[in-house]
Amino acid sequence: MPVSDTYLPDPQFFGLGPEFADPVEAAAFPMQRLIWRDQRAAASVGLENLTDAEWVAHFGRFETLPNMAQPPLAMRYHGHQFRTYNPQLGDGRGFLFGQLRDQAGRLLDLGTKGSGQTPWSRQGDGRLTLKGGVREVLAARMLEAQGVNTSKALSLIETGENLIRSDEPSPTRSAVLVRLQHSHVRFGTFQRHAFLDAPERLSALVDHCVAVYYPHLQDLEGPARAAGLVREVALATADMVAGWMAAGFVHGVLNTDNMNVTGESFDYGPWRFLPVADGNFTAAYFDQTGLYAYGRQPEAGLWNLKQLAGALTPIGELESLTEAVRAYPPAFALAQQAALLRRLGLQFATEAEDNRNMLDAMFAFMARSGVSWDGFFHDWFGGLASETRAKAGPRATFYQGDDFLAWFTWLDRFQSERRERLKHPYFQAAEPVSLVIEEVEALWAKIAEDDDWSGFHQKLADITSLREALA
Repeated sequence: MPVSDTYLPDPQFFGLGPEFADPVEAAAFPMQRLIWRDQRAAASVGLENLTDAEWVAHFGRFETLPNMAQPPLAMRYHGHQFRTYNPQLGDGRGFLFGQLRDQAGRLLDLGTKGSGQTPWSRQGDGRLTLKGGVREVLAARMLEAQGVNTSKALSLIETGENLIRSDEPSPTRSAVLVRLQHSHVRFGTFQRHAFLDAPERLSALVDHCVAVYYPHLQDLEGPARAAGLVREVALATADMVAGWMAAGFVHGVLNTDNMNVTGESFDYGPWRFLPVADGNFTAAYFDQTGLYAYGRQPEAGLWNLKQLAGALTPIGELESLTEAVRAYPPAFALAQQAALLRRLGLQFATEAEDNRNMLDAMFAFMARSGVSWDGFFHDWFGGLASETRAKAGPRATFYQGDDFLAWFTWLDRFQSERRERLKHPYFQAAEPVSLVIEEVEALWAKIAEDDDWSGFHQKLADITSLREALA
C-alpha cells in the first residue's frame, strides 16, 4: 500500500481503556462507490497516494490501515440535548477508525459516520443518508475556506442501501463518511464519567487531553490541570463560534455531545447558512424555541462550557473552574471582531472603539436592509478599495440611504488587509459562492433525480476558489 513517508499512526485514545469506548465492526455494504476524497486532507496524514481501489477498501470496507491493529471503537458519552440531560448516548452510527499524526505533529482522528450499528445505536440503523454526507462535505469545505476551525470530510462513499427517514423523501440513498479531526473527545465524554461517579476516569481523561492536545499544561497538577484544560477549551470554543458568526453559519444542534475539546466544527446535521442578517434564524425545524438560533450560538457555547466545568468539579475546584469559563466572553468578543474583519478583508482600526462601532453599524444596516449576507461581504471585501465594484454590482441599490451611510462613514478608518487579493478572479465575479438552503437543495435534486453530480463538483470548485482568494 503506497502510504507516504509522512504517514504516522499513533493510537493514543485506544490506550485509555474499556470504560471509554466499545470495540465494534463496520457494516458490510452491498456497494462502495467513491464520491469524494479530500486530497489536501489526505496529504496532511500521508494517505494521498492511495489508489481509488485502496481508498474504497479502507474507507468503504474498513480494511485495516498499515500499522493500525486496533479494532474500531464506538466512543461512550452523555450529553445535554436541547438542555435536557441524556445518559443514553454514544457513537450510534460511527466509530474511531484510527489516529495519525499530521506533518506538524498534531494528532488527527479518523472518525466515521454511517458505518453501521454499535451498542449505542438504540433504535437507529447506524446508517447515513447520501444527502447527509453531501451536506457535510459542503459545509466543512465552506467553513474551512473561510478559516473556521472544522473537521474535514476526508471521504464520502455511496453504499447502495435504501434508507427510510422521516425528514427526507424515502427510500433514500445511503453513504458512509470519514472525517478527519483533531479530537472526538466531547464535552459529553466528561459528563458521562461525572454522571457515573468515576473521578479516576475523569482524571485519566483530563490527563489524556492535556498530554495530546494541550501539552503546555503538563506542569499543572490536580485541580489546576482541570481548570487549565477548561480554559483552553473555552478559548478554542470562542474562536470556533466567532468563526461561525462571521461565516453566517448556523449549526442547528449545539448539544454538549456535539462540542469537542479542540474547538472544531463537527457533527453537521441540519446546518444552514444565513440568507440575510437575522439573529433569530434557526437551522433545525424542531428547534421550536430558537434555542440554537444564529444569534444565540455564543450563548450556547458558554452554557455548554459551564456544563463541562460542572462535570469536572469532582476532581477540580469550583472557583478555579468557574474562573476558567469566564475566559470565554472576552475571548469570543475579540475573536468575533477578528473574524468579521477578516471576512471584510480589513485590518483592525487604530482605535479599539472604532472596530466595535463599525461592526455594530454594519449589523444594523444588514439587518434592516435585507441585503444578502454572502453578497455584502463579497461586495465590500477590502473596504473602500471595493467601493466602485460594490456600487456597480447587482446589489448596488442596497448601498444608499441613512443606514448604509451610518456604516460606510466608518470605512475610512480601516485599511485593506493585503489589497492585492482583490485581483483574484473570485472577486471579479459579480456573485459569491453560497450555501443557502435553496442552492443546496437544487444541487441535491440533480443528484437524487438524475445522478447528476455536476452541481456538487462545481460548488466545491467555487469553494476552492474562495479559499484561494482569501489565502
